This record gives sequence, C-alpha cells and structure tokens, in this order.
Amino acid sequence: MRKYRLVAKKGEGTFSEVLKAQNVKDGKYYAIKCMKNRFDSIDQVNNLREIQALRRLSPNQHIITLEEVLYDQPTGRLALVFELMDANLYELIRGRRHYLSDQLVRSYMYQLLKALDHMHRKGIFHRDIKPENILIESTSEVRRGLKLADFGSCRGIYSKQPYTEYISTRWYRAPECLLTDGYYGPEMDLWGAGCVFFEITSLYPLFPGTNELDQINRVHKASVLGTPPDDVLAKFKRNGAAHVNFDFPPQKGIGVAQLIPHGSAECVDLITKLLCYDWGERMTAREALRHPYFKEMRELDARSAAAGPTISKALPTIGQQHGGGGAAAAAAAAAAGGGGAGAGGGRGAAAGGAANGGGGRAGGMYGSTDPSLAAVSAAAAAAAAAGAEPKRKKKTRTVYDMSNGRAHMGGGPYGSSQTIGSKAGGGGGGASLASGANMAGLMVGRGGAAASRVPVGGGGWRQHLS
Repeated sequence: MRKYRLVAKKGEGTFSEVLKAQNVKDGKYYAIKCMKNRFDSIDQVNNLREIQALRRLSPNQHIITLEEVLYDQPTGRLALVFELMDANLYELIRGRRHYLSDQLVRSYMYQLLKALDHMHRKGIFHRDIKPENILIESTSEVRRGLKLADFGSCRGIYSKQPYTEYISTRWYRAPECLLTDGYYGPEMDLWGAGCVFFEITSLYPLFPGTNELDQINRVHKASVLGTPPDDVLAKFKRNGAAHVNFDFPPQKGIGVAQLIPHGSAECVDLITKLLCYDWGERMTAREALRHPYFKEMRELDARSAAAGPTISKALPTIGQQHGGGGAAAAAAAAAAGGGGAGAGGGRGAAAGGAANGGGGRAGGMYGSTDPSLAAVSAAAAAAAAAGAEPKRKKKTRTVYDMSNGRAHMGGGPYGSSQTIGSKAGGGGGGASLASGANMAGLMVGRGGAAASRVPVGGGGWRQHLS
C-alpha cells in the first residue's frame, strides 16, 4: 500500500526539498520536507535541532505542526511530514497592485509576534524570519491563520556565542549579524519581524541589499537615525567582524514614515521600534504585543478569554485580498488543493541572488491539524503497557508522536502502514512515498503486533541546541 501520493514539488533549498502529498487513506494533504543529508542513527535524528525545537514548541496555534517523522535506517533518509497551509506571506503580496487591508496586516503581525514571544520564552530563537517562512491559510477569523515554519536554523538562546556568522536571509539580517563575528541573539528575530511588517505594509522589501556592504548602506539610508552614533557603533566594534570597516560615511536616514505614507502613526512607530539599530534598545516580542497598535487585538483576546468560545471577526480571505492578477493565482492555488512553498533564495535568484545570503533552504510547509492525535497517543500508551516486543527489526521506520514525545519503530499498535492521526491497531502492510528523489527509499516494513519505544531526544534541551 502506498501511504502518500505525491502531488507536486513545491520548493527546494540547499538542505531539503518540500513536496505536497496526499495521504491515500484519509485523503488529507500534507507537506513533506525531504532532507538531503543522510542520517546514520536514530540518535542523530533525535538530536536534529528542527525536531527538538518543534517538540518543545508544540502545540501552539502559531507554530507549524509536525505530524510525523519518517526515517529509513538502511538508507539514512529522513522526511518530516507537516500540516499543509495555503500559502506564505511572500506569495500573498507577490504581484499585488493594492495594499493589504490594515486589519489583515495587524492580525498577521499580532500572530507572528505571539509566535516569537512563545519561542523566546521557551529558550529558542528562529534566525531566519522572512515572508517565505511565515505560512498562512484562508480564514475569516482575526488572530488565526498564521504559523511560523522552517526551524532548521534555530538555536538555543542560552547556547554559547559566537554563532554562525552568515545566517538568515540577507535582506532580513539584523545589524548585529552583519557587523559582528556571530555575536547576536533573539533580538535578530524582532529585526526580521520589523522587515516583514514593512514589506507586507508597503508590498516591497525594505533592505534589498545585493551584498554585505550594500546591505549595511541600505540600513543606514532607510534607518530613522541614519548612520548610528559612535557610542552605538562602539558596541558592535567589541566583537566586530574582521571584514567590516566601521568608518561609515555619515548618512541621514530618510525614515520609515516617508516610505509608507499610508501607514498609521502607530504602525510607523512599531516598525521603527522593531528596527532599532542597537539590539539592546530594540523592542522585544512581549513589549511589541503591548504596543498601542495591537489594542484591538488585545481587547479581542480579553473578551475571548472571558467568554470562552472564540470571538471571530470577519476578515477578507486570501483570495479576496489578492489584487489585480493575484486573485486568479489564489483561485488556482485553492483549486489545486493547497498553496506553494518558497524555496530559500527563490527571490534572491530573481534579484541577482540578493535575497539568499545564508544559503538556500526549503521555504515553506503547509497543512491542516489532525484532531485525533490525542486518541492515537492514548492507544500507543495502552499498547506500551502490554509490553509486547516487535517481531522484526529490518527496514524500520520511526514515527514520532509529537503529543507525547515518543518514537515508535517498525510495526506496533499503529500497524506498519499507519501514522499519527490514523486509528491504532492492526497489523503489517508496507508503505512508501514512491516518488521523489529523496523519498524513494522510505519504505515501511511489515511489523509485529506491538511497538518498541525510544524516547525522542535525551538529555537537556540546551545540549541539543548548542
């Protein structure tokens, strides 16, 4: 039995490719991120930062849901099965002729900042905030429909500096990433959020630098302060990058307000505070959520908490928001049963490689949450109590249940061909994602009547994200 039917290849980066696939049993669509690297053992898979991060951050309504992990031990191939969303923010604004409504921009930014606040409180920072990694779905509810994805570059906030210098996509790279030898932290995510905020408001990128020097010059030119004062630059010089000459020519910033004259005063003020040059003075995600710009969102949160059921307020759907030729593209995407994925560096290729400073990476995963995870976890726990052993160990697959952090190998209570979200029980039957360069060998072996269990990870979170 073939478990997934491949529908389309949605994007490809340096480390992975993203495929849209349909589960042949329940008909649901998923996004499958196929890793190009090979993995030698289950422990190596368990220690993968992306899996560890998603396990720590889930469940959260603004973080992409990892439904399943497929690992073929003989070949070392690994694939991550994600929920499928409709599009990403770049696809939403690409080719638009008319501005997004202020209400929609406000809702999206509120959700993005809630995702960042959740991440940072859990001790993780993303390091690659950009429109391609922010996924959306068509919904009429305020404060819903946006999820942050692609955690392949994330790090632990408390891990030791310096970090990788050339991280994040260049257009969204914070000054501390450009000017130091890897001495940065979660503040860089807020800079990226400020760049995204400006882009979905104006429909064009704020700092589309073609190289490192051009990127710095654009930041100084568009900055509210222009070239930063000497005392601010002195902070950067302490851990300054060897290739950077800090004798910047004086430039007077033109300011964000002049670039988005249609933006409200509160919108401009929040963007300005998120794009503060000095990372020590930059607004945090928690502080940004308290900004007057989100007063209406906070009131809806308070009323929703008091009333119990979700208070929804009609928003235009993704298709309605597209202007000009965008509506036709949105309708076509909806008819196809899902949205696109931006491969890291896709826009960089279109603009002379300017977008992709930190290396290509599959840009998006999309989906719908399976409501039966809890039931499957309960069934798995019951099977574990039975204490049965698997009959075969050859050509096994590891299935990760993200709700309880356990890994199931081979057959077991799910049956060899069943996944998280399907009914527990039943026996064998092989399955494969038959097509795709990285998926051809991900076969599911015939298993026994019970599962052997391996804890996902092991040791402390900070060790795995160091």
